[in-house]
Amino acid sequence: MANPVETDTADFDPVDHFVPTPTDGLFVEPLLDLIEKQAAEADRTRRIDPAVIAAVKTTDVMRMTASPEIGGVGSSIHHVGRELGAVAARCPSLAWTLWNHVAVFHLFAGALGPDHQQFLTDLAAAREWVSFPAGAGSGVRGQLDGDDVVLNGQARWSTGAQYGDWCGAVFAVSDADGEPLRPLDLRFTMVRNHADGVKIDPTWDGAGLRASATDDIHYTDARLPIERCVRWFGANRAESLRTVPVINHRYREDWVGLSDLWLGWMAVAVVREAVREAAASFRHRKAIMGTKMVDRPTVQVNLGRALALTSAAHAAVVRACDEVDERIDAKQIPDTADYFRQQAIISMAVEQLSEAMDLLARTQGGNGLREGSDFERRQRDFRAMPLHINVHQDRITHQLGRYALGIELDPF
Repeated sequence: MANPVETDTADFDPVDHFVPTPTDGLFVEPLLDLIEKQAAEADRTRRIDPAVIAAVKTTDVMRMTASPEIGGVGSSIHHVGRELGAVAARCPSLAWTLWNHVAVFHLFAGALGPDHQQFLTDLAAAREWVSFPAGAGSGVRGQLDGDDVVLNGQARWSTGAQYGDWCGAVFAVSDADGEPLRPLDLRFTMVRNHADGVKIDPTWDGAGLRASATDDIHYTDARLPIERCVRWFGANRAESLRTVPVINHRYREDWVGLSDLWLGWMAVAVVREAVREAAASFRHRKAIMGTKMVDRPTVQVNLGRALALTSAAHAAVVRACDEVDERIDAKQIPDTADYFRQQAIISMAVEQLSEAMDLLARTQGGNGLREGSDFERRQRDFRAMPLHINVHQDRITHQLGRYALGIELDPF
């Protein structure tokens, strides 16, 4: 005799039980219904509801990666992931922008260091939103002028800048003709989003994460104090952070590895919701010739495999975060193997999630294309995740292979 799924209540959900993601006690918990209600509209209009942005800015989500020394919460890596996962299950575009904020705030705190502790304290106290346009195609130059530096050029991939307050800027110091000095003198600073000479160009027209505002920033004679500038460690970022003075030991962890961990939480959340919604739908849907989908062996197998892959990815993400938290608590300085390990685990977890999403798409069949359900939106949003350069499988496995072979690593 078959054993039925045991339930304590009528609304028992097997997927929720198998891959639990509780939201109790999260900073965003009171806002989750509001976030979910606007998700489809945000996707359609490519703009997150301003009321949601305003509400989020009142929460300690904005201060999660700021340490207590600068007035922040100093949340664990695990806790930050849970917050982002909870938002991603409702609105991946909003989660993506918050993910960028918490990751690059961590970077900025490490880069600016103790000499700029008060500036960072002011940012955290005001819960101000930061972004970091420095992706492919960026090119910013800064000419020194007395106590100021004047920025010109373009910085790309500024996720969330339309919702935010400050941008991080990497620039090459230039001569009077605007040509970069040789050898390169790279520096980092922070620029207000709406300062004179700063323009946000809404260029993101992506197939997914449509409301993430991943746009370009244009600097035209943007002037700021040179005292807010520091040397930029560029390609030696992760290595440098192991030795330079830091405000808190957590900032010895490189932001790229941490961003991968948090991206893993978001990816799990999106796929888990797709699995949950598919399972609920398939219980009542009919396939061709009136056959119940729930009775079709391929539906059972594909859904079961998708759930297993999601659970395995979830377990990997959780453990990878806990490893970093244990290292931070022990004040252990990360090494190159630690840095690659967190990236490799998440890259492979996202690959598992990609397979799960493909299985769900195949099982949805033609109706999945015809009906324009939430699955289509989730699938589009998820596709951006394995393509992000920080977690991109080609980059990570190439670097990991070079590391295993003991040969020189690429700069990024």
